[in-house]
Amino acid sequence: MKTLITQRLDDAAAVIETIRDATDDIATIASILIDRMSNGGTIMVAGNGGSSTQAMHFCEELTGRYRETRPALPAICLCSDAAAMTCIANDFGWENVFKRQVEAHASFTIEDDESAICNDVLLVFSTSGNSANVNVAIECANELGLATIGLLGNDGGESADLCDYSIVVDAPDSAAIQDGHQVILHALCEIIEAWVAEEMATEIET
Repeated sequence: MKTLITQRLDDAAAVIETIRDATDDIATIASILIDRMSNGGTIMVAGNGGSSTQAMHFCEELTGRYRETRPALPAICLCSDAAAMTCIANDFGWENVFKRQVEAHASFTIEDDESAICNDVLLVFSTSGNSANVNVAIECANELGLATIGLLGNDGGESADLCDYSIVVDAPDSAAIQDGHQVILHALCEIIEAWVAEEMATEIET
């Protein structure tokens, strides 16, 4: 029993250490999320199984709070509405459970030249990068003009090629990949919440 516990701890420690090499990528993704929210965009988040719980976790940190009480931030978890997911799966197939919601929630701003732009983001969690429902949603998001971001595992799978930006956690199993994703999730929360605090301080000064 102790051997299993030690192995789990060793795997988690090893994968977390590798994330040090992704600090620039984490900062880039955080900047994109902040820029999109600053311009009225919403972050949509999706994943399957354990990754769906991380999607929910990220959204609740934004709509609720991470550390400090501050204004709620716009985030929608696409895997937390059982009625929507089962309706879409029943009528359109499981591969469309996230795509249909992206289509429903995407919002557009009309520019001076009358072109429409979307400031929303689709962020996906996937340990394989090969989930059909995730990748169909990414393709849809790309077509609509959302920024697409993947927190992925193994070699990134098809999702890595579809996403505008991605971080691939190469680890021995899904549990270790999700350990890495959890650390990245919290790092993004740290940066976003620091940005909100800075914005609020600036407003007070002015």
